[in-house]
Amino acid sequence: MIRINKEVQEALKNNVPVVALESTIISHGMPYPKNVETALRVEKEIRDNGAVPATIGIIDGVAIIGMDPEQIELFGKTKRIVKASRRDLPVIFAKKMWGATTVSATMILAAAAGIEVFVTGGIGGVHRGAETTMDISTDLQELAKTNVTVVCAGAKAILDLPLTLEYLETMGVPVLGYQTKELPCFYTRSSGLKVDYEISNYEEAARIIKEKRNLNLTGGVLITNPIPVQYEMDKDIIDNAIENALKEMDELGIKGKESTPFLLKRITELTGGDSLESNIELVLNNARVGANIAKEYSKL
Repeated sequence: MIRINKEVQEALKNNVPVVALESTIISHGMPYPKNVETALRVEKEIRDNGAVPATIGIIDGVAIIGMDPEQIELFGKTKRIVKASRRDLPVIFAKKMWGATTVSATMILAAAAGIEVFVTGGIGGVHRGAETTMDISTDLQELAKTNVTVVCAGAKAILDLPLTLEYLETMGVPVLGYQTKELPCFYTRSSGLKVDYEISNYEEAARIIKEKRNLNLTGGVLITNPIPVQYEMDKDIIDNAIENALKEMDELGIKGKESTPFLLKRITELTGGDSLESNIELVLNNARVGANIAKEYSKL
């Protein structure tokens, strides 16, 4: 059910740093052809920083660890690819379907392949109004149980960030800030919320990951990395777009796994495309940081 491409196999065998990447950002996160262009740019960024990229997706019921450019192109063009989370994997494998891996599914498959570091845009979390809807992303449970380090720009700004941090604390997941004391807010650098610890460099991040593994403490490490200053959005503009998109989503009755793709698409429209460009730049920035952390970790 899992096929690791030759380059990734050789890298893992020879202790060359490898960075996992999800495929939901290709099939559900951005429009074509921007989705494919971004995926290939992120892979190049990882290579330029000394690591091997491993984009993960499921094709005909087989998880591909290290999709090639042709497979990424197909993911960008093909409609109705299932958004694959933990609960979906057995069905997708059994029915030999195509699946675009979310944070949780990517973590599971990366761990199965022996990849420690995974780069994404932002994790899922506790949705606004979850005290009545119970809408909480499985990403948070996966971070509690699966041994993969996730580098991101915080949780998606559409979420309830204080409750997301509370949930992660309950699950025992360390939330670290890369050169920041505050949780990044995806499109903006600051949320006003404190992370557990600030880390100052790649080597320090690698040592923390190594010590968690040495202690046999099950679960992930969450490293949050702020969007570069020049690509940060105006807080009032993005907050207004999010509130309007949330209102529209409620009026349309959109729920569950369709919520995030709808909100990201609508926010892009409401910001005239600015949020999409910020999204791309924060992922590229995470790729740089993730590749260098993976490099330092491979030395340990």
